[in-house]
Amino acid sequence: QVQPVESGGGLVQAGDSLRLSCVVSGGTFSSYAVGWFRQAPEKEREFVIAIDRSGGIRYFGDSVKGRFTISRDNGKNTVYLQMNSLKPEDTAVYFCAAKPPTSYSVNYSLQAVYRYWGQGTQVTVSS
Repeated sequence: QVQPVESGGGLVQAGDSLRLSCVVSGGTFSSYAVGWFRQAPEKEREFVIAIDRSGGIRYFGDSVKGRFTISRDNGKNTVYLQMNSLKPEDTAVYFCAAKPPTSYSVNYSLQAVYRYWGQGTQVTVSS
């Protein structure tokens, strides 16, 4: 079984930076694309950013691009989400998810393409 585990969440002030980690145990980490999603209270889960197995980055939109970056360290089975210039609207539970390799192209923003999900880590940004 493949099990992603998030860490690094906490309470920060607007404008601060925070780095989340996602350790993916089991399976062959280097073969997985990994995405980050977030869910605010009483809101649906939404896509944030993803990285494919080759290191290519997929963004949600312009509001994320330029503030958030993603990277991976295959030697540590870890994906990092670097969040800069945080805003109160970034407050949410952040989930990482791993996508097995496919023989066809997929939309990385869709929850359905990811098979393995973590439990989430809380990020709270105060104004």
